[in-house]
Amino acid sequence: MEDLAARIAASVEIDEPRRRFRVARACYVDPAILEAERARVFSTCWLYVGHDSELVAADQFHTRRVGGRPVIFLRDHAGTVRCFLNVCPHRGAQVCRHRSGRARSFGCLYHGWTFENTGRNLAVTERETYPASYDEGGATDLVPVPRLEQYRGFWFLNYDRAAPDLAAYLGGACAYIDLIADTAESGMEVVGGVQEYSIRANWKLLAENSTDIVHVATLHATYVDLVANTSGGALRGGGKSPGRSIDLGNGHAVVEREAGHGRPIAQWIPLWGEAAKQQIDAIYARLVARHGPERAFRMAKCSRNLLVFPNLVINDIMSVTVRSFEPVMPDYMEVSVWTMAPREERNTPALERRLGNFLEFLGPGGFATPDDIEALESCQRAYAAWREAPWNDLSKGYGTPHGDTMDELPQRAFWLAWRDRMLAAER
Repeated sequence: MEDLAARIAASVEIDEPRRRFRVARACYVDPAILEAERARVFSTCWLYVGHDSELVAADQFHTRRVGGRPVIFLRDHAGTVRCFLNVCPHRGAQVCRHRSGRARSFGCLYHGWTFENTGRNLAVTERETYPASYDEGGATDLVPVPRLEQYRGFWFLNYDRAAPDLAAYLGGACAYIDLIADTAESGMEVVGGVQEYSIRANWKLLAENSTDIVHVATLHATYVDLVANTSGGALRGGGKSPGRSIDLGNGHAVVEREAGHGRPIAQWIPLWGEAAKQQIDAIYARLVARHGPERAFRMAKCSRNLLVFPNLVINDIMSVTVRSFEPVMPDYMEVSVWTMAPREERNTPALERRLGNFLEFLGPGGFATPDDIEALESCQRAYAAWREAPWNDLSKGYGTPHGDTMDELPQRAFWLAWRDRMLAAER
């Protein structure tokens, strides 16, 4: 353990006089590091599990893997949102094997134990053969996750009962979630379910990439050209536009900048036609009336890439995209992606534009995601040489008083929180 602690402490190298910030590439390949992350990051941080709109009806459920554990995320028959470990208290089989659906109760396929969607045990096979006190204290009920809380309809779980409340953990990220949620007059909702894919790379690479604006011009050049030819403008400098990068505390960070592309809320581009311009102008007028000109400008004319430590990204750019990612092995992660829209956009051209933007850029088959996957997998392959070439450099903008949109400040904020969490057990 002392050797691991020493390696973790030495894995982030900060040289203030030379304004240099480096991270050891061993962190992306070492199985011992991943095991420590499971215990010290994914077992202590608030982890995204789902959105309120995915459980619109009583008895609706989704099964997911969050922080390496299988869970059932559901709304019970009385309308209460709950989250249980998807593990039978008898012999440990998965209680629910369906991805999603509606169910008032769940029956274990192995021995037939049955559970109400409140978690209460309804039936134990051959109950008469067990001691009378066998189920006292809920011993035969489903096990709830230790903590479950929501902020603005975004539900998070935590496996640490002593963790701070969710709102305190989110801290400065709350204001950016508010900015997204407040664009909707009748609330935000997930549209079209989940999209899933995998990346043969370490999960931290996707956390870094999600607030990295520098790569846009090089890696996504085809999309930059498309925007230049269809939007009446361009991603200025391949993504560089007025704005800033902000360390929000607790490892969270955001890059907010003026958008050079179309936004359903509410920035028109010529590609969408004059009829769309009238619709978008009306949306913008409503935003100004409800929130004032300054906040309405940020909502409509600015984009945000928000990282909630450790593994949630909310991209409010040409569409609103929620992305979480689970480490499986040091060089392999699984990614889940949802797109969101205001409820009032249902069956409107605005929703069509939003979904088109999502699929065009951020969807698994869009312009951006395959490029990003190839870049991250290329990094992972190159890290086979971590002994001879041991460092990643994250020095861009280090030591400057205000974070430029192209600075690597968000990545540094992530790594400092990572180091602190990983070393907390050693103190």
